[in-house]
Amino acid sequence: MDVVIPGLAGHTAATAGGVLSLGGAWRVVSTDPRLTAVGRAVRALLAPHLGDRLSPPEAAGAAVRGLELALDAAPSDRPGPPVGVSPRGAAEPGDESYRLTVTERGISCRSATPEGVFRAATTALQAIATGTDHIPCGEAADAPHYAWRGLMVDPARGYLTPGELRRVIDLAALYKLNVLHLHLTDNEGWRLPLPAGHTDGTPRPHYTLEDYRALQDYAAERFVTVVPEIDLPGHCAALREAVPGLPAAPAPEGLAGRYPYVPPLDLADPATRSLVASVLTEVCDATDGPYVHIGGDEALGMTADSFALAVRELRALVRGAGKRPLAWQEASRAGVGPDDIAQFWVDVPMMDLPDTEEELARRPELLAAGYTVDLVKALKRFFAPTDHDLARVLDGGARVLLSPQSHLYLDRPYASDVTPPEQAETAARLGFAAYRPRGVRHTAAWDPAAHGIPDESTAGISATVFGESVETFDDLTTLLLPRLASVAHTAWTGRAPDWNTHRDRLVRHGRLWRDRGLCYLASTEIPWH
Repeated sequence: MDVVIPGLAGHTAATAGGVLSLGGAWRVVSTDPRLTAVGRAVRALLAPHLGDRLSPPEAAGAAVRGLELALDAAPSDRPGPPVGVSPRGAAEPGDESYRLTVTERGISCRSATPEGVFRAATTALQAIATGTDHIPCGEAADAPHYAWRGLMVDPARGYLTPGELRRVIDLAALYKLNVLHLHLTDNEGWRLPLPAGHTDGTPRPHYTLEDYRALQDYAAERFVTVVPEIDLPGHCAALREAVPGLPAAPAPEGLAGRYPYVPPLDLADPATRSLVASVLTEVCDATDGPYVHIGGDEALGMTADSFALAVRELRALVRGAGKRPLAWQEASRAGVGPDDIAQFWVDVPMMDLPDTEEELARRPELLAAGYTVDLVKALKRFFAPTDHDLARVLDGGARVLLSPQSHLYLDRPYASDVTPPEQAETAARLGFAAYRPRGVRHTAAWDPAAHGIPDESTAGISATVFGESVETFDDLTTLLLPRLASVAHTAWTGRAPDWNTHRDRLVRHGRLWRDRGLCYLASTEIPWH
């Protein structure tokens, strides 16, 4: 007989008879010094759920359940490598496969690597934190489908303190995500120090380089790689405010000064290039991981040639500093090759825009955001090249990081018909106003295979949550939860969850979020009580 261990994302485990009681005291045990840091991280993640029931490792007695961490030889039947690229830059993704054994005395987490042991421990933690009184004894083997499983947050717009970012890292780690993409710069904020000689005169909060390095250390203990994004050549109002006088990039003929946006940077200008080089060199030097994101999206108001030059310069600067650049899909218009990764987020059909006045009249969220038929037509014209970006990426031999706004942009508003009355006011102000509101099931239904991208051309999966509406940490987690759990399931298993099973699992995960003090949208699609 097979059973589902709570927290094991739908995988099955062979039963061995008997049950493990989840009550009482627990201890995290390992005799292998190579797992000391893993044990420390697992104890820290368990603490909010067990409180004083979390005993020290040396505790003994029949009443103390053990969460055992152990390195083991790779089994002969372990699965092949996951799809995509390693966020840690290795030629082959690390082995995250593991084996979990449940007995009446506790749970054993075994893998050939510390990372695999940690992934096993997060499954055990989910079982402990979301289970009822007991779980069946048995054994399960598990491994990821995608190597890159990411989450982007946007402190440039909605500032998050270092402590709040650590809580995001914990949440990501609990759901086996292994990349935290930090959107650190945009029109609204520049969250890292500017190079020597330049001062941001605004009172905006930012992270010191010491904050940034400490955050990476914290993430690394949880096997999460931090990828910083410096979004250029567009989205640069905060930089222009801090460094006045930077020239605008050349605009299309007849359109200079007619774009209602901050003009992008001109990387052909020596002073601008020197400034950007200093910025990227400092960011690359401070970044432990192999990747730095250069942005490249929505560079409104510059010529195609100027944009292509800018992207090539940004890539060259990052590579010259010893890192690998990745960028939003628009950067593919500057050319791509096998060493490039393009983050795919949009095409015109995905934008779900109306074609007529009648269709617009049925979209109250667009009317409230000031959309007109003429504005919609202009947006479609501007975004028309995105319809060809994916083919351009594939033809160039680059990799695609899947972040389609249709399903993985978690700043999409929640639909009013799934929002409980007590959260209606909060939900109404959260999310990007122009996106069609959807429920939790919509995100859970996403199938990565629908895009038709071959495995050999796929980098991985990343959810995103932009911060235009984020005022507090509670706002952020309300946008993330419960939707992040379904994205994490798909990233790990390679397929959308069965909705009925997933919905029932989310009921239990509500307890996990409450234990950690995380706000979530109690969607009426889910029988919470």
